[in-house]
Amino acid sequence: MTWILFAFLTVICWGVYGVYLHRGQTEMADLANGRWKAFLFVGFAYVLVAVLAPLFMLRMNGASTNFLGYPAAGKMWSLIAGIVGAVGAFGVLLAFGAAPQPKAAYIPVVMSIIFAGAPIVNALVSMWQHPPSGGLSEVKWQFWAGILIAAIGGSMVALFKPDAPAKKPATPPASAEAAKH
Repeated sequence: MTWILFAFLTVICWGVYGVYLHRGQTEMADLANGRWKAFLFVGFAYVLVAVLAPLFMLRMNGASTNFLGYPAAGKMWSLIAGIVGAVGAFGVLLAFGAAPQPKAAYIPVVMSIIFAGAPIVNALVSMWQHPPSGGLSEVKWQFWAGILIAAIGGSMVALFKPDAPAKKPATPPASAEAAKH
């Protein structure tokens, strides 16, 4: 049952990823390059978590850390997984940058589209790589309904996103107001 706790840990972490990434790029105070600076720090975080943590776990389990000796196919597919994951994270930044103003209003839209669409892609690619016994005709209708519901959910979030707060009117500086009198 521990697996479900780890799954929920991932849900929480990935659920806040887009919000924190946008906050990081905004806090970089560089409209032109803030997102790339933020992504650079995401890369630093990956080194900390995706390199040091597995090395620690391998050592704790008494496994080999001589990664050059690992099976070639395992290294290749793991590298491909890392590349598509990083390209996906890069795509989040590209979507944030291309979103209309106010960009902050589109963060939940971008992330909802991603997190509604990703399970659909995962299910289809998994079935392609590991076809169900008996073929596609053996897949229960509830599975296909779940795929449809995920697609509809992502679309509804995009279509009916909450409006961004209205901009407050600019107030003139106190010195300008005093000069009028």
